[in-house]
Amino acid sequence: MTTMDGFDFSPGAQVPIAGGAGQTAATQALASAAYRDSPLSDISKADSDTAKSDIKKPKLSLFEPNLGEAFSRAVQVRMLGGGRKALIQSFGIEPQTVVEHCLAASRIRKERDTKLTILMVVFGLLFLPGVLLWLGLFQLKRMLDKATTKGRSALGTVLLVALAGIILIFLIKLPLDSFWMIYVRLMLIAPVIGWWWAKRICERTAVDLRESWSGILGGGGIGAKIPEAVPQDPTQTAAEQLRQNLAKLSAEQNSNVVFYAGPKGILGMGTRWGSWQLAEELRPAEEGAEIHPFRSWDVIRVIHDRLKLLERSPLHTGGFGQPPSVRHWIVVPVAEGADSVARPEGTDTDAYQIRPHEIERICNEQQFGAGNRHYLGVQFVLWDGQLVLTLLITVTVLHETLRIEVTGHALGPVNGLFLGKPSPKTVTVNKTVKFWETKTSTLPLIDTAEVVRLAARAPLTWFPPVLDFLGGKLALPEPFGLRHVWADKPWRHRFMADDALRAATPVLRVVHSAAMSVLQENGVDITRFDNRSLVLSGAVQDPTPRKADSYDA
Repeated sequence: MTTMDGFDFSPGAQVPIAGGAGQTAATQALASAAYRDSPLSDISKADSDTAKSDIKKPKLSLFEPNLGEAFSRAVQVRMLGGGRKALIQSFGIEPQTVVEHCLAASRIRKERDTKLTILMVVFGLLFLPGVLLWLGLFQLKRMLDKATTKGRSALGTVLLVALAGIILIFLIKLPLDSFWMIYVRLMLIAPVIGWWWAKRICERTAVDLRESWSGILGGGGIGAKIPEAVPQDPTQTAAEQLRQNLAKLSAEQNSNVVFYAGPKGILGMGTRWGSWQLAEELRPAEEGAEIHPFRSWDVIRVIHDRLKLLERSPLHTGGFGQPPSVRHWIVVPVAEGADSVARPEGTDTDAYQIRPHEIERICNEQQFGAGNRHYLGVQFVLWDGQLVLTLLITVTVLHETLRIEVTGHALGPVNGLFLGKPSPKTVTVNKTVKFWETKTSTLPLIDTAEVVRLAARAPLTWFPPVLDFLGGKLALPEPFGLRHVWADKPWRHRFMADDALRAATPVLRVVHSAAMSVLQENGVDITRFDNRSLVLSGAVQDPTPRKADSYDA
């Protein structure tokens, strides 16, 4: 039995493979990013309003990673690294599936980089001056390609053609009367031979990556192949460590602790778009009588039981379809600009879960002043994980006033950047004779510059910190959670907005009905509560979502 940070993992456990219930649209979209070959700068287009990615600029653009390479490494380090900070839950997706695909994509690239490293050793060490010369030319070309003015770009093209011409003349005029003269010729020709071989390796890998990219978005249930995460014997400590980190990730995903960050809302659940409050004085139903003592937890428990029956309907209609998740949450306040969060620890926690007796205590006692708060949550995961609706209920009793508050949170779909399938690389040019017409030609998946970039990076992939320093990297926004970082607003999608507004009304009415039954059983006059409930039932039908966390004060 292996124990780590309070978690017990049996040695024979297997890493679950992507598929089945975890294959939602949002999960597939984010997992597909690991296989993409688009520019890294595209990731900034997908950032949400409350979380922005940071792209560390490369020292040498020749070592710059593409989107798939940078995304896979950043996610692996952030979610599986030994000294990682706490993660924000990713509601509506399976984060372990995304991480597994990042590992699988890195494995495919690692196999390619191993072959390219061998080529670089053979052609690089034996003919090092020639390789450095060619790499220098391509680095110069990449720098000039990024020129903003046409004059500089034209100058760069002329300069590169002139340098290539000088090399060609040098090869023709060079005598063959000594070993070093022959070596100089080979020094300039051998890298070209190595490039041709490397191109074939890179093309095969590009096809494999694009097939995985297309397959996962097509819903084919493409599983992530990561045999290195399944230890075969006790000596494979790295595999065991990876398996435990994946299990730890799943445990943190199932935590019942969330973090409230001011106008950013509850991290992972989205901003608060609506709030409805019922607050009235507790008076005995009969004059001269007394109210039977009860606590907030007594009300919450009945509300919880009633919300479990939400999927039932007196009419034979589709209704909610899949029943919502009803769960107790502990909400921890953090600063709006906090770059990290800390999950509660101690005897009242177990595997990132607050124990039931502590949940009940917080519900009854921590209603005013500093401390964490208790909420009962009703969560709908709709549109294959693209829309997450969460309605949170809290009950507080201060002096003789009972307050029941329902707040609505909405997390929108994954940005459209992650939904695009791979398409052939094409170029449109004018025809030679009929110059007023155009034609579209298909380009190879891997061009000359890309082969050089991959070959130059390959030896450094064995030294990731060095590669990050030279080529730059993707710095994920903190506090980090896979789902909320790249989520769009749901209000731009008419049907998603309708679903958010429709879900609030039945939940609010069930909450009020359950609360009234508890009050009536304990001898409370519910006349005022009933009147207030009717007013709220009308207010909840307002079709306009608001920024409930942004106070105009």
